[in-house]
Amino acid sequence: MVVCAHLPRFELVVAAGRSQALAGQALAIAPLPGAEQRVGEVSGAAEACGVRRGMALGEALARCPEIVLLPGDPVRVADAWEAAVTALESVGAAVEAARPGLAYFEADGLRGIHGSEMGTIAAARRALGRPARMGAGPTRFSALAAALAARSRRPLVLEGAQARRWLAGRPIGLLAFREETAPLQAPLARLGVRTLGELERLGSDALSDRFGHAGALAHRLARGEDTPLRARSVEERLEERMEVGDASSGTALRRVLGVLVDRLLARSERRGRTLRAVTLSAQLLAGGGWRERVVFRQALSDAERVWLALSVRLLLLPAPASELRLSVERFGPPSSDQGALLDQERVHRDARLREAVAQTRAVAGPDAALRAVCVDPDSRVPERRVVLTPIPE
Repeated sequence: MVVCAHLPRFELVVAAGRSQALAGQALAIAPLPGAEQRVGEVSGAAEACGVRRGMALGEALARCPEIVLLPGDPVRVADAWEAAVTALESVGAAVEAARPGLAYFEADGLRGIHGSEMGTIAAARRALGRPARMGAGPTRFSALAAALAARSRRPLVLEGAQARRWLAGRPIGLLAFREETAPLQAPLARLGVRTLGELERLGSDALSDRFGHAGALAHRLARGEDTPLRARSVEERLEERMEVGDASSGTALRRVLGVLVDRLLARSERRGRTLRAVTLSAQLLAGGGWRERVVFRQALSDAERVWLALSVRLLLLPAPASELRLSVERFGPPSSDQGALLDQERVHRDARLREAVAQTRAVAGPDAALRAVCVDPDSRVPERRVVLTPIPE
């Protein structure tokens, strides 16, 4: 039995500060500066005026002149969603985090802990500590349909053949919750297909011929079939952050990034492992945030190469920043000197320097080996001009 936890309008609730702020208010997430001018998640009052997520900003303002645009904050959304997923994992669930506000987990292995599916759902709701719609079904898609139809305080549980019969009467709008089938919603509506039962009766061959792989997948979903869950692997997360002050853009911001890279690589929790994927994020001076996930082509542990790969992403920053963050999402294997066998002298010298730094820190503490980095030479505050950062081992 798969359980779906759906937190409606998650990004908008985070931007507004609390769910009560959405009651009776026409709200929407504003597009980021420099990005495509389309609104993000919208409140129920804005939907009643005809505003939809992804609508052009001009059209949204024309349909609802009193709409209030809130700055999007992907950094706070990511932090809040990580806390929610961790809360679900605290009840023993292996969670597949589909997107912020939507997660799935298997309930069968939790019966011995919580007694039944309803006991598991109740434990997950208590762990979340916020209003959530909960549904359960034999597959991921049927659990999602049940969660969307459930009341806020009463979960809906579908079992066996009941789930397939119940799915037949649900609208095809459910396909929008899957990235692969979302583009099919509009053409199917133009063809007059309104429910999943009507979609199933079209047949897999006809849908595959018209829409390809997405059509075949939509037919399987309408029949109550789905792929197994892909629970996320729990990774140790390391993060460094720094308020940038006057160094909110340009060369000074790249120097701040270099400090964060050095501090991250010097963390003892890294244990010599390389970095495979990191997240670079920033809080903007004008409000809101910016977040960019970076996957390296090969696992890195060299500070200069990591900095070069990340400094290019700073060009995507939509506005001056007030704080810069760098966190590790995925580690690679431990670093090795095999790639530098052509330069034996440099390899031995670097190894001796790393050993000297490690011995110094073992004797005098982690802050014993530092180097000075000039961050903002024109700043009037001495602490802003030069920052001490660890020497990476």
